[in-house]
Amino acid sequence: MIYLDNSATTRPFESVIEEMDRCMRETYYNVSAAYAPAMLAEKEITRVRNRFLRSVGLPGGRAETLHAPGTFLVSPMEHPAVLETLNRVQRLGHTVRFLPVGPDGRVNAQEALKMVDQETVMMLCMHVNNETGAIQPLRELFRGAKAINPRIVTLSDGVQGYLRVPMNMQDTGTDMYAVSAHKIHGPKGVGALAVRSEIRLVPQVTGGGQEAGLRSGTLNSPGIRGFGKAIEECEQCHAAEQLMGLKARLVKCLSGQEGIFFNGPDPLCAEMSAPHILSVRFEGVRGEVMRNALEARNVLVSTGSACGSHKQKVSSALRAMGLSTEQADGTIRVSIGLMNTPEEMEQAAESMIEQAKLLRQFRRR
Repeated sequence: MIYLDNSATTRPFESVIEEMDRCMRETYYNVSAAYAPAMLAEKEITRVRNRFLRSVGLPGGRAETLHAPGTFLVSPMEHPAVLETLNRVQRLGHTVRFLPVGPDGRVNAQEALKMVDQETVMMLCMHVNNETGAIQPLRELFRGAKAINPRIVTLSDGVQGYLRVPMNMQDTGTDMYAVSAHKIHGPKGVGALAVRSEIRLVPQVTGGGQEAGLRSGTLNSPGIRGFGKAIEECEQCHAAEQLMGLKARLVKCLSGQEGIFFNGPDPLCAEMSAPHILSVRFEGVRGEVMRNALEARNVLVSTGSACGSHKQKVSSALRAMGLSTEQADGTIRVSIGLMNTPEEMEQAAESMIEQAKLLRQFRRR
């Protein structure tokens, strides 16, 4: 089986599984308890927290509450986790406006900054688009917005960018950066939110006051420890370089093939395209049909975000880039992980080319 849906989730590193197993067998104590073994377990959690903050260039911190109605500026390419939340923000009386996007799937920062004014309270833009791999110009967007209105709070969904595309929150002007462990070969159900110290957050879960009162509830120590081990593994193996090498192999195999196109920015430009995501369009073949045909050949890909895979609708992200309904409908997402091999890239490309030729014979006239 060639697994190429790593943007949906990744297989955990063996070291992650071992670390979680050790935690559950040996250091299973509630880290909020007062006795010595629990305090040692708490130190392990603190070590993971500090490692995560260092990895995004942030020494540590907390965010500001929004009271009066204001304007939220957001990329239309965002994951449903952000877009659906903004629907609630609108119901609370705030205004939501969408930032302009170019045909490469990247926000046009120059035009976007024309939308910023003194009523703007927040700007949201993902680090890497989960469907096309387009790297967004966060530094130009966020620092430019703060130059116009210093009170603006900035937030980036870093789920697809973290440890695969460089991030320094202070350099980019990012106030909050959210990540998920299971996208970097860690466990599911664990994530982190890095927050700059000048930002104040209002707790959404009350109770025992864990996490400095921000999120009450007994900490998931095995999951957090597994997350820490995944960070360590990704940093040690130079994940971005390894992934780009695999992606380059796949792109080379598919380039120049009749009726096969890449959506988004130049897939081999490290400044604009993430090293692990490739959006591939097949002329005359529906993406859903291609996905099923590849699965029959033991190649697993997706037609977009796993969170929306059962909704069967045309990608709003691809449509925002200017693709027609037919073009968006003919697209699959290939996402590479650190456990894939160069040989798998060649085998997957061969299957895609073969199936595209076969399926076009059944195209409706």
